[in-house]
Order: sequence, then structure tokens, then C-alpha cells
Amino acid sequence: MTHPSESLQSAARDHLWMHFARHAPVAAGAEVPMIVRGEGAYVFDDRGRRYLDGLAGLFTVQAGHGREELAQAAAKQAAELAFFPLWSYAHPKAVELAARLADLAPGDLNRVFFTSGGGEAVESAWKLAKHYFKLVGKPTKHKVISRAVAYHGTPHGALSLTGLPGIKAPYEPLVPSGFRVPNTNIYRASAHADDPEAFGRWAADRIEEAIEFEGPDTVAAVFLEPVQNAGGCFPPPPGYFQRVREICDRHDVLLVSDEVICAFGRLGTMFGSQKFDYQPDIITFAKGVTSGYSPLGGMLVTDRLYEPFTRGTNMFAHGYTFGGHPVSAAVALANLDLFERENLLGHVSRTEAAFRATLEKLLDLPIVGDVRGDGHFFGIELVKDKATRATFDAEESERLLRGFLDKALFENGLYCRADDRGDPVVQLAPPLICDQAQFDEIEQILRAVLTEAWSKL
Repeated sequence: MTHPSESLQSAARDHLWMHFARHAPVAAGAEVPMIVRGEGAYVFDDRGRRYLDGLAGLFTVQAGHGREELAQAAAKQAAELAFFPLWSYAHPKAVELAARLADLAPGDLNRVFFTSGGGEAVESAWKLAKHYFKLVGKPTKHKVISRAVAYHGTPHGALSLTGLPGIKAPYEPLVPSGFRVPNTNIYRASAHADDPEAFGRWAADRIEEAIEFEGPDTVAAVFLEPVQNAGGCFPPPPGYFQRVREICDRHDVLLVSDEVICAFGRLGTMFGSQKFDYQPDIITFAKGVTSGYSPLGGMLVTDRLYEPFTRGTNMFAHGYTFGGHPVSAAVALANLDLFERENLLGHVSRTEAAFRATLEKLLDLPIVGDVRGDGHFFGIELVKDKATRATFDAEESERLLRGFLDKALFENGLYCRADDRGDPVVQLAPPLICDQAQFDEIEQILRAVLTEAWSKL
């Protein structure tokens, strides 16, 4: 008799096309990890093995797994109104959620445009920036600036903003008008590495340099994450975002805060821009807004950007079938209720120093060069020479990350990300409910696996 898991494995090999996944091992008969259940900070596979979810699914499951109230909110709404689009119509849950998000957001980000996910939110923000400037009589402002190594999504527009040549090359030619500036990786800085404030000014000034080089009358927006994800959690130096805000204001350029990862408590604040005290013109969001229990994304937009679309026959000719889906909106409202009731923001703020300190214990390992991040969002950069900060070459990185770490961490009970989009890093973003017990578990598993990795090198 065929075991249910064997039947699923066969079906996965024959039919499932996984995302960002190499399928050669699967085609050769390798087993596909099959996660079947979640509870709190843990997930379980089809063999009953337990894993600490050190990435909150994909920077998403803020409230943890198995929250029945979120599932019940979905079921209740589906029974009442399972679907209706927002194309010139509304439904109560989208209205309620828009009002609540506007109330939580900084400044006058009072208008909410819903999408199905994060890539769509970024795509929407670029389209809005171009359309807005056309409506206010500045039609040549269409270019956008983003940072090296940054990831902003997979749709053609969002991918054009992404600063990762390797994942862009197969889909070129992409959307023109995207330009890159240096990121805030002070660990690899060649200038002002010993002075974070000076480094922040230097990095921000490269944005102004790019705007002036392209011509301020051609640049529409700058897209930045509060803490850059790809490359391994680059936090902003002191004063960086305040300087960027000044530059954008001086040249009439929109500042878009891409918070698909950094919003909804990941950094200990509802929005990442609040953590670093800057005011964006647009915030893009997704992931944690529902804790992953239903797909939803969107952008929060200032009244100034919305105003031209209230005139005459103007409209933002853009939308998605499932943007602001009633079930997803209901789940998001329940998720925000949970955030408030359990004070998840306060919990992250109270425990972030302990999480950092626990991970920094790993700095005694020869393979660990840097620990960086904020809130419950950290990256551990791996090096082959700690004194010189020498990194691994492409072949060594391939052998280290995909040849060993990915599988070894999972087999030892930790799901996280070992990545070399940029320099080799291990990334951690566990559910926001985690505390010292989980931090210690993460450190102990990483210590054992990274020690073995060094011995193999």
C-alpha cells in the first residue's frame, strides 16, 4: 500500500513547479520537503518532524502558525461575501481595512490601493509615480532609483528596480529607466567604514548624485527598503533616511518605502519608516499584513499623490482581480486585532536586543564575519578569512550554501535562508511571537552547523 507521503512526493515530482527552486535534483528523484502543519513558531513535515520556522514562512507569519481566529475570520467572511472586485465598487472589509491602515500609517498616507501581493505593490507604485507626474505637468519624470543588490519583486517593472543581475538576466530586456546606487552595507564599505553617520551621508549623497546626473526633471522616485533584505539585512546608518528625504524634496522626487518585509512588526513598529523616523510618499506592503493567512498587498499613498486623480475624467488605469479580496481583508483586520491585543510590536521591541545578543555569540566562530539587522530581522555574513573579511568565490559559495548549509540546517531542525545574492549570508526572521527559548535554539543549531561547515572548508 502506498503511503500518503509517497503519493504526494510522486505528484510533486510530476506536476509541481516550485518558486525560485532548482528542479534537477527533483527530476533525479530527490525528495521534496513537504510541510503539512504549523503551530506557533514551528512547522511539521509529512514524517512528523518538527522545525523551528526561522524565516516566518517567507518574512510573513508574524503572529505564528495555527492561529484559529485568523482562519475563522476567513471562513466567516467567505460565507458572507467570498469575492467582489474593487473596480468602481467597494465592500465593507476593504473600506474598514483601508481606514485602519491609514490611521496606523505615518503622516498623511491616507489612501490605500490594494493588490494581491508585494511585487504587485511595487509595480503599482512605479506606475503611480509616472502617472502622477504626467497629471501635474511633469511628463518627463519617469526614471526610478534603487540600490545595488536590493530585491523588489519579480514582475517586469519590479524586477527592473531589483539590483541583482543574476536573476534579471534571463528576462532582459526589462523595463528601461531603472538606475542603481550603493546600498548601506557598512561592513563592506570602502568609504567611512569607521563612521556610520559619515557613511550614511556618503550613501545618501550618491542618490542625489544619480538624480543630478540623470536630470531632476527625469527622475520620478527613489525606492528603498527600511532594512534592505537581499545581501543580508542592511540597516540604515544614522541620519541616512533624513538626508534622503531632504534630497527627494529638493528635486521633487517621490520617496517610496518598500516595506513588503519591514512593515507589520518585523522591526518592532507597525511600519519600518516609523522605526527610522522618516516620512515616505508611498509605502508598499504585503506579507505580514495578514500574517500570511491569506494573500494581500498594497500601497499607502499621500493625499497629494491622490488629489490629481479626483479631477474630471482622470483615473489610475490599474488594478488586480484579487486586490483587496474580502476574505484577505477580513483576515488582515483580525490580524491587526491580534497585534493590538497581544502587543506584538512591544514584544519585538523588548526582545530585539536579546535576539541580537544571542546571534552575536556566533561571532566567536571563524566563519562568521558580521551579524546585522534590526527587530526580528537579522543577517549573518559568512567569510573565509575573518581578519581580511575575504568572502567566498562563486564555486565555494555554491558548495557552502546549496551543497551543505541549506540541507544541514533543515535536517537539524531550523528552516531559514542561506543565500548569496550579494555576499554569503544566513538570514533569520522568525515569527514575532518568538522569545529567548527560540533565540537560543536558533543559535545552538547555527553553531553546530556552521562549525561543521568550517571543518568541511
